[in-house]
Amino acid sequence: MPALAPTFSQRFTTILDFLYPPKCTACGTPLFSEPGRRVCARCVARVEMVPNPRCEICGGPLESASSDSTKCARCLAHPPRYRIARTIARYRTTAEDEPGTLPALIRRHKYGLDQSVGRALVEYLGDELPVSAGDYDVVIPVPLHWRRLWWRGFNQAALLAAEVAHRLNLPLDTTAMSRRRYTPPQTSQHHDERIKNMRRAFVVTNPERIKNRRVLIVDDVMTTGATVDECARVLLQAGATSVDVFTLARVL
Repeated sequence: MPALAPTFSQRFTTILDFLYPPKCTACGTPLFSEPGRRVCARCVARVEMVPNPRCEICGGPLESASSDSTKCARCLAHPPRYRIARTIARYRTTAEDEPGTLPALIRRHKYGLDQSVGRALVEYLGDELPVSAGDYDVVIPVPLHWRRLWWRGFNQAALLAAEVAHRLNLPLDTTAMSRRRYTPPQTSQHHDERIKNMRRAFVVTNPERIKNRRVLIVDDVMTTGATVDECARVLLQAGATSVDVFTLARVL
C-alpha cells in the first residue's frame, strides 16, 4: 500500500519547525534534529540515576554494598505502609537552580506555574517504567489541597500519573482520594516533622473504587516518603489490597 502524502497541515508544521525550530524546554537548545521532542538528548542524558545497590522496599541506596541486608536502615527501623517505591532519577537539591537539570525543570513546573513543562517531564520517564502493569488495578496521583490547586492551576502529580496510566494501560482515578487538610511546604522539615505534618491530611472519598484493588500512587518527587506513606495508610484502611509508589525523582 503506497504511503499517504503529507497533509497541508503536516507540511506547514515541517516548514514552521525549520524556520522556527522548537527549543529544549530544559536548556533552550534548538531541536533541529529531534522533531517532536521537548527535551534534548543531552539534557535527558544528564539525569542522575539512583546508585546501586538499592533497598528492595523504598528503592533508595543501601548504606553499604557489602551489607547482606536488602533493606535500608530506615525501612528496617520504620517499615513503610506501601509495599515498594520506585523512581526514575536522583533529585539533587544542590543542582536545582542549574539550567538544564531535572530538578530545575521540576521546580519550574511546580513553582513557576508553567503547565507546559509537564509534557517535557514525561520524556524523562524513558522507554520502560520500573513498574509493571500486571501488578496494579488503578493509578492514583497524590492529591493537592484545593487552595494549592487553585493557586497553581494544575496538579503536577496528576499530569504525570496520566502518562503513567496511559503507558500501563490502566485506569486513572483522580477523585478517589483527596487532601482534606492544608499543609505547609515541607522543604525545610525533617522526617519526623514531615510525618507529623501529614497526619490526617488525606481521606479516601470513594472507598468503593479502592476496595480490593492494587493501587499505584504517583508523585513527582519523593523526599522522605512521609507523604506517600500517609497516602498508603488511608488507602489500605479503605480496603486496598496493596499500595506501591512511583515517582519521577527522589531526593537523596
